[in-house]
Amino acid sequence: MSNEHYPYRDEGSFVPYEGPRLSEGEMRDRATTFHELMARRRSIRTFSSEDVPRDLVETAVHTAGTAPSGAHQQPWTFVLVGDSETKRRIRLAAEEEERTNYLEGRMPDDWRDEIVRLGTSWQKPYLETAPWIVVLFEQRYGIRSDGSRAKHYYVKESVGIAAGIFIAALHTMGLATLTHTPSPMAFLTKMLNRPSNERPFILVPVGYPEPGSVVPKLERKPLNEILVEYPDRPSDA
Repeated sequence: MSNEHYPYRDEGSFVPYEGPRLSEGEMRDRATTFHELMARRRSIRTFSSEDVPRDLVETAVHTAGTAPSGAHQQPWTFVLVGDSETKRRIRLAAEEEERTNYLEGRMPDDWRDEIVRLGTSWQKPYLETAPWIVVLFEQRYGIRSDGSRAKHYYVKESVGIAAGIFIAALHTMGLATLTHTPSPMAFLTKMLNRPSNERPFILVPVGYPEPGSVVPKLERKPLNEILVEYPDRPSDA
């Protein structure tokens, strides 16, 4: 390893990279299989109460923890909730906030119109029905052993990537999710006894879809609307 590329490295602080090198055929097969799997991912609002083994959710969290993060600070905490009473308390608190949003004008009309067409409302029964709720917290700063603060960098970007990997891992197992962000979410910090350096980022019910579940008929943007190559590839003569 050249010091030219790693001028600040200490001896022994780096190890050889052992990533797989696949043939182009294997790469395309894996890429196509993964895309086809993720293309079937949908957000579900009707969950079965059927039990989901805890270790599956734990594995998804463990996988999410492989996400890249600013300065490798890993500024995330996943809180797993399966207790019925706690789930009910979360539901009631979330619905209280959402009722204010939907019915008392705290939510802008244009935003409400956008999400109502997707089947949303202030009522959140899935927060009780789903066997698990995972609340992902962002660590705004770290706390050293002496109690002093450690600055964290690119927190939202890092936590957002971890959330995406978490959802992908669950979908790969055949489980359903919903990315829910009750607004405001501060009640979750107190209810789940989290320290002051943590802030709720997203709440994810996890479980199997209820038989007969339906989802909005949506179309995702095609590749040519989400990918731009620069500089433009020359057109064929």
